Amino acid sequence: MSAAEDRPIIQEARLWQDERWTATVIKNEDDEGWAVAMTLVGEAEPALVGPWTMGRDKKNPKPLDVNAFNTLVKTASEVLRRHEQQLHAQLHQSLVVNVGDATIEVRLDIVPDEDDPYALLSAHEPGGGDQLAEVKVRPNFKLSRASATAWVENEFQRPG
Repeated sequence: MSAAEDRPIIQEARLWQDERWTATVIKNEDDEGWAVAMTLVGEAEPALVGPWTMGRDKKNPKPLDVNAFNTLVKTASEVLRRHEQQLHAQLHQSLVVNVGDATIEVRLDIVPDEDDPYALLSAHEPGGGDQLAEVKVRPNFKLSRASATAWVENEFQRPG
């Protein structure tokens, strides 16, 4: 059984938890209001922190309920998905260049290793075709149309 399966289901006014997510209503330190933090199981930091509605007494927060929790889960999941897409776009880039009669797709895949980060610069036939070349480059290598064209023109020699 995984740790998520062992988690108790909690449904309280300021704490709502299922197998994957925890919603915690907290005092907003910046003003008189309240905030809600959505944290994914196993994560130290919340994926989402946002304002929370005041209750009828205008002092205490509105209690969490199943509809609010489900909406918060959907929103927090979308935030994580967008973050993953952005990270993927930063780590994996590609463009197509024309050199002479050849059309070549050049890719840069960054490997963010803690001890030895690097990137792989590779050339492929367009449309996911055969790999023509691959070299290891610095992780801060800037892939641009000019750098890709120069690499292809230099017969795929490792850029300086």
